[in-house]
Formats: sequence, C-alpha cells, structure tokens
Amino acid sequence: MDSIQLTGQPILDYGIALGIGLLIGAERERQKGSGPTRSSMGIRTFATAALLGAVSFSLGGTTLLAVIALAIAGLTAIAFWLSQEQDPGLTTEAALLLTLLLGGLAMREPAIAAGVSVILTILLTARSVLHHFVSTILTDIELNDSLILAAAALVLLPLAPDQYMGPFNALNPRTIWIIVILIMSISATGYLSLRIMGARIGLPITGLASGFVSSAATISAMGARAAKTSTLLWGAVAGAVLSTVATIVQMTVVLAATNQATLSVLWLSLACAGVTATAYGVIFTLIALRQKVPKAVDLGQPISIKTALLFAATVSSVMLLTAALQQWLGKEGVIAAAAIAGFVDTHSAAVAVASQVATGKINANEAILPILASLTTNTITKSVLTVLSGNWRFVGAVIPGLILVIVAAWMGAAFALGYF
Repeated sequence: MDSIQLTGQPILDYGIALGIGLLIGAERERQKGSGPTRSSMGIRTFATAALLGAVSFSLGGTTLLAVIALAIAGLTAIAFWLSQEQDPGLTTEAALLLTLLLGGLAMREPAIAAGVSVILTILLTARSVLHHFVSTILTDIELNDSLILAAAALVLLPLAPDQYMGPFNALNPRTIWIIVILIMSISATGYLSLRIMGARIGLPITGLASGFVSSAATISAMGARAAKTSTLLWGAVAGAVLSTVATIVQMTVVLAATNQATLSVLWLSLACAGVTATAYGVIFTLIALRQKVPKAVDLGQPISIKTALLFAATVSSVMLLTAALQQWLGKEGVIAAAAIAGFVDTHSAAVAVASQVATGKINANEAILPILASLTTNTITKSVLTVLSGNWRFVGAVIPGLILVIVAAWMGAAFALGYF
C-alpha cells in the first residue's frame, strides 16, 4: 500500500475537516441539555466523525467512506431505537452522519465542504426561529407556492432541453422555463415586500410590487381605486407610474436571461426609462405621503400558476410569430411582430426578439427597434386603461408620466446608436 504524504495541501484539508467537526460539534454541545436525557453527542464526537471521514477517504476513497458511513448510520439507528421513549429526534444523528461525509468531502473539495458545514450550523442554530416561522408566520398558501417555485426551479428546469427547436427553429424550452421561473420569483418577491411593509408607505409600494406581476393590470387597479376614493389620488398615481419601473426591471432581467448581447445595446435606453419613471413616481409619492395612509391591501397569492403558464404560452406564441414574420418579411417582420405583441405583453416580445439575436438571425443593434416598438405599443395599452378608469385627474397625471418614460427610452436608444 502506498504511504500517505501528509505535506502541503493534505494537511490543510485535514485541518478543514477538523474545523468542520469542531464548528458543528460546538453547536451541538450547547444543545446537549442536562440530566438523564442529556445527549451523548457533543463537540468531541463530531470532531472525531469529521476526522474519521477524512481518514476514510484518504485510505480507501469513496468506497471506504461509504462503508464507514453505513456503519455509523447503523449505530445511530440502534441508538435511536434504544431511546425511542425519550423521543430524541433525528437532527443530531443526521448531523453526525453529514459531518462524517463532509470530512471526506474536505479531502476533495474543501471549499464546498466548509460552505456546507456553515449552512448546516446555521440551520441547527436557527431551530427556534425556523419552527416559529413555519408554524406561526408562514401560511399554507405561502408554503404551497414556495414548494411549487422550488419544484419549477430544481426539478423541471434541469429537464428542459437547452436547444432551439420546433417550427422555424424558434423555441428554446429552457429559455422559456427560465423566464417563467423569473416571473414567479419576482411575483413572490413583490408579495413578500407587501407583507413585510404593509400599508405604511401606501399605494406607491403596492404599485411597484404589483407591477412585477402586471403593470397594465396595476394601472387599471390604481385608476379604479383613485376613482373610488379621491383622497388616494396621488398615491394611486405614484403606484401606477412606479409599476412601470417594475416593467423596466423585469425587461432587464428577462433580457439578461435570454441574450446578454441584446441587453448590452439596450441598457442605456432601459436606464433612461427607469430613472424617468422612478423620478416621476417619487414626486407623487412625496405628495401622497402628506395624505391619509391607505388601509391594508389584499395580498392575494404569492405565485399564480395560471399567470406563469399563460406567460409561457404567450412567450412561445410570440417567438413563433416573430420567427415566421422574420423569415417571410425579413427584419420588418420582426418589428411588426414585436409591436403587435407589445399591446398584450412587452416582455414576451423582448424575449422573442432576443432569441432571434441568440440564433444569429438578426444582430443585437437590429433588436433595438422592435423591442422599443413593443414598449411603445404597451404604453398605448396602459394609456387606454388609464382613460378607462374614468378619473380625469388620474388620467391627466399618469399619461404624461407614461409618455415621458417612453420618450426617455427612445432618447436613450438614439444616444446609444450615436444620433446625438
């Protein structure tokens, strides 16, 4: 058998393994309790387990480590069975087994092993906080939606093919699903901000958070609220315009996920639009803060599966339409398709155009016009919804803001292309 040379990196790896055992063991030592129910597993047990894992991996690789892990698992199972009447739980036993494996992992991937040990220690330390959060703060709906989001990201995403396929070679299932996950995540983030902040800062934060789900729907809702309660007019105006900030942020995220070359030529345009919308919204937020604070808002659900799936269908349809028009009409077809799609959803149009850049059918600069065209037609939709609210003071305040935002977007694009 070859001798083991304990020099250089191996010594450091053993040190990391020992540190892992001491870190986790120190936390368990503090939780051992006292009296007859006192746990026998403390800092020495965990430090020994980590070193045992490191030595096992050094001597026999993953095979010996697996044998030792099975042996330790068997011993902990026997100990658990003998102490069933005391209801000891399995946390410490599971942590001990994981510590053994982390000791072995430290000999191959010390950075990963150290990181996992820190996460494990945090989980063990935060026992009371986690139990309180899950049992008293987290609702059933929030838990279910969290599981749905986790399944979408961790189970379904790896199964999605990462290649263009279908008619006109226009659809990339992985890209479409990434966008859906982003929409779900942003929606959940908006829900969380509303729940944490409540109505203390009123309709502006509600509009900004809700805009991540649908800016057009948010503007419509804000218009209805302003028409119903005149004292909330300026807060509703701020919320309506700030929902456009969410549109810009969402556009930036989906472009970054789809094709970064497209984002690189549009970042100035999006930045100009975002800054303009933010400034306009902040002005009316300051005005609204002098008025009566709105009552608590209905949070709804963190994630809407229907909305996410409809968005996926919209993205797919627009991708197909854009690819078809591009093949039949050339570059003018892409502009027409994006403009038409923008009346319904500007993000799906942006994804479709960026996908054309990703497949090399158009270059990044040629994506500017169709994406801005979709933003323009989407602004028309928002303006119509604003008018339909029936509150002309609301209309007179919101529409100028929408116009300023789209003009800023076009000015930013013109500057980026060298027209100024």
